[in-house]
Amino acid sequence: MIIKGIVFIAEKINELIQREVSDEGLIKERLMALQLKFEMDEITMEEYDRQEEELLELIENIRLKNENNQ
Repeated sequence: MIIKGIVFIAEKINELIQREVSDEGLIKERLMALQLKFEMDEITMEEYDRQEEELLELIENIRLKNENNQ
């Protein structure tokens, strides 16, 4: 019974992670939050560039995946 509960929780966590990295709107929100952090001097230019590149890559991957599914 405990194992089934652990598996259930792990599956739910995986679903949330997959939704977060496959929802272009969420990633755009993260980009805007990143921009705000940079403008408020909460992160360095290097950190901004690194995170922005990762987020833009996620958006590109989502778009490519959507094109392939059509």
